[in-house]
Amino acid sequence: MNTGLLRRHAAGKALVMGAILALALPGTAYANTVSVTVKTPGATAGPGTTFSEISTHADCSSGLISGGGINQAIGTGTSSNGNKINGTSPSPDGSTEYLGTTGVVGTDVTDWLGIGGSGGAVNASFSSTPYAMCFTSNLINHTQVVMNKITGPAGSGTVGLVVATCPANTRLIGGGARITPAGVGSLKPIASFPTFNDSGHAFGQKAAADGETNPDSWAAVGWNGGGGDSSNTTYAYAICSGNNINISGTTVKVRFSEASGPTSATTGQTLTVGCGQNDGKLVSGGAAISGGSVTTTNFTGPGSVGDHLNGSYPSDSGGTPVSDGTTTASYWTAFTHTGGTSSPSTYSDVWALCANDGV
Repeated sequence: MNTGLLRRHAAGKALVMGAILALALPGTAYANTVSVTVKTPGATAGPGTTFSEISTHADCSSGLISGGGINQAIGTGTSSNGNKINGTSPSPDGSTEYLGTTGVVGTDVTDWLGIGGSGGAVNASFSSTPYAMCFTSNLINHTQVVMNKITGPAGSGTVGLVVATCPANTRLIGGGARITPAGVGSLKPIASFPTFNDSGHAFGQKAAADGETNPDSWAAVGWNGGGGDSSNTTYAYAICSGNNINISGTTVKVRFSEASGPTSATTGQTLTVGCGQNDGKLVSGGAAISGGSVTTTNFTGPGSVGDHLNGSYPSDSGGTPVSDGTTTASYWTAFTHTGGTSSPSTYSDVWALCANDGV
């Protein structure tokens, strides 16, 4: 082949490669840039006394909170009924709580609280382990926390449901729940889940169902087993994308599962759900112990006033909590528990939120 032919061959090959690259660019333009690292400091012991609580936190050294979780050790025997979640919620510094004025209460939050409470019994095995979902994205590079609260629940077997809704043109990526005061040992949040502020979901009374996309709100449900009710408060937290971000290409998909139980006294149960291959990255999750059918009917309480949550956390497919620094978590687990009496017609519920930023 002469020199002229070589030059023409090289030029033609360059044109073909240029065309291939031009065709490839739109594909790379829509790659998911979401990355999530799970951080956890391990377990904090306690509570060591009845009708009290301990607070622990997991912190993001890089990235922002998209959600978080908690898992508790409870021991065995009837005293195991005494450990319960009092809160799993965002914090600006690992100690400060958003308990005051409602609305947007924080921006670019990097810490997550796990708050363990006790009822009328304790044992030496009690502990709580918090988990922070540390989120980075080329698109959602700022976040904000929305808090809402209600007075209650009051009275035995009473549900108190409150919903926090993201501002318009932002995207929900996670949420949390909290109750106060700790001194009411029968008071606990029994549900923390994604939902929609629309009539189809009874404005948050019905949870987001499996396969739904882009929920805009987070619900928390307080449950009172019959103790004091003079100052009970239930708080819901929604973690949302920041303002002035074009979210049109983002998708947050809900994965959900429900199973019967636990129904026997002093019994725990775990339930796990995960993000599918094309769903995006796990960014947060939720859990509930309920009367069932939470995505099709308004939320109802479980079969016993002693029922509570002991865990809502990132896990492997078998429900084992992931370790510190994990970057590949794709499952979320709910750990539910009855109290000292049987609990008929009780269900466990779990949600995973899976995000793709589509940039």
